[in-house]
This record gives sequence, structure tokens and C-alpha cells, in this order.
Amino acid sequence: QVQLVESGGGLVQPGGSLRLSCAASGSIIRNYAMAWYRQAPGKQRERVAIIGSGGATNYANSVKGRFTISRENAKNTVHLQMNSLQPEDTAVYYCNGYVELWSWGQGTQVTVSS
Repeated sequence: QVQLVESGGGLVQPGGSLRLSCAASGSIIRNYAMAWYRQAPGKQRERVAIIGSGGATNYANSVKGRFTISRENAKNTVHLQMNSLQPEDTAVYYCNGYVELWSWGQGTQVTVSS
């Protein structure tokens, strides 16, 4: 069973940047497609970015061109670089597998506000 711990969230002004990290333990994740998800208050959880085991990426239209997902296999970690943040990006961000889902971590809160 994979355990996931997200970090790097915070309060940022519109137009700002944050880099989220997701550290996995319990299993090696390099052979798994991984994804970042987010859940805004009162909304369903949505997937925002995917990275395949080979490094191919895919993004939701709402974040395309602003967010970049990457993986650091030596550290069993996945990152999400978020640029040009907007208030509508405010949410709790989670990572998990794309095809195979494990238990959800606690997430990391991202708040975009002036």
C-alpha cells in the first residue's frame, strides 16, 4: 500500500507561483502513472495533471500552460509547479495514482487571494 504526503501549499497572490510536492512511501511509484487532483469548497474532486511512467504529461484545460507536473524518481516524489495562479485555483490539492488509486493523503491547501 502506498502512503502519500503532499506539501508546499500556502497563501499566494494572484499571478504568483507555488511548487507542490508529493512524497510516496510503502512502494516505488516510478512504474505508475501519477496525477494531481484538487477539490475546491463545495465542489467535486477534479484531476488537473497526469504524468505517465515514461514522463508523458496531460493537463486539464483549466491549468494547461500554467501548471507543470514532473516526477523525481530518485526521491519517489511527484511535483506540481503552478504559475500564474488565479483565485479559481484555490483548493486542497492531492496526489494519487492515475489508474490505480491508493488511500488519499491529507492534501495541501492552496489559497490564491489578494
